[in-house]
Amino acid sequence: MSVSIVVVDDDSGFRRIARTLLTARGMRVVAESEDGTSALAAVREHRPDGLLLDLHLPDHDGVAVARMLRNQDPPPRIVLTSTEQSFWSTDELRQAGIEAFVAKDRLFDADLQALFGKMP
Repeated sequence: MSVSIVVVDDDSGFRRIARTLLTARGMRVVAESEDGTSALAAVREHRPDGLLLDLHLPDHDGVAVARMLRNQDPPPRIVLTSTEQSFWSTDELRQAGIEAFVAKDRLFDADLQALFGKMP
């Protein structure tokens, strides 16, 4: 069974690129969201294995969305992305429930299968 992902970004072009990359690497994009509120609804509806989550959203930042999801059972694996380098430390990201940060311009080279692989 393939890994299911929700892509969250307010830029429809980036969502399309992310969907293409994830699908090419054997994952299944089950929903796309343009803001934090719709992302939370998509997670409740689809129960994805992971989220590719933009840091800057119109209604919430990605770290706040991750914090809202970290107590879900089971929580999705969250990879935070942005055009800017993350100023959050690895510990701060992990405490928020974020698995990793990948700059948007590095997404093509990222090992998405490892980042979103099933937890043991």
